[in-house]
Amino acid sequence: MAKPSFREEVGNLLYAAKGSPLNACIQCGTCSGTCPAVEYMDHTPRRMIGMILADMKDEVLASNTFWFCASCFHCTVRCPSDIDIAETMYALKRYSIWKHVHQKGLVGPTFSETFVKTILRSGRSYEPVLATSYLFSSGVKELIQEASMATGLMLKGRLPVLPPKIKRLENFKRMVSKVIPLGGLS
Repeated sequence: MAKPSFREEVGNLLYAAKGSPLNACIQCGTCSGTCPAVEYMDHTPRRMIGMILADMKDEVLASNTFWFCASCFHCTVRCPSDIDIAETMYALKRYSIWKHVHQKGLVGPTFSETFVKTILRSGRSYEPVLATSYLFSSGVKELIQEASMATGLMLKGRLPVLPPKIKRLENFKRMVSKVIPLGGLS
């Protein structure tokens, strides 16, 4: 059996999503024209779809486009071909994390990996651990402000010192592993 192309891999990631497959894209540009974050992206959503369809794997994964997606779903709602473009951006995020291929210096990949590791430890999100994945890139002043606020919340009992664990954590981990290839994350 032949190894699937990048186009097929992304299509497989989107298989369960609602909407039309990427090859239904008519390259109209509606997604790019309605995207509020497009000015921060190195490629427009329309161009990303074209690059995926052209099997330009290296160029797609080197892009920051899917990491800057605001998840507002304007593109998905307005797509005349009914393509779930926002889900495509999520699929590209997952794919780049699984393959360990993404631009250096982006907060998104580190934050996503930290989030998964955190929920695997306790079954819950825990903000003090998540914050460390991006606070150090903000600067000393912001780090001190956040630490001060977190300390205040902990002293008032609004933020637990340690995250509470869910019941049947091992069952939860098995369920997550069916959705997310855990690789070295657990």
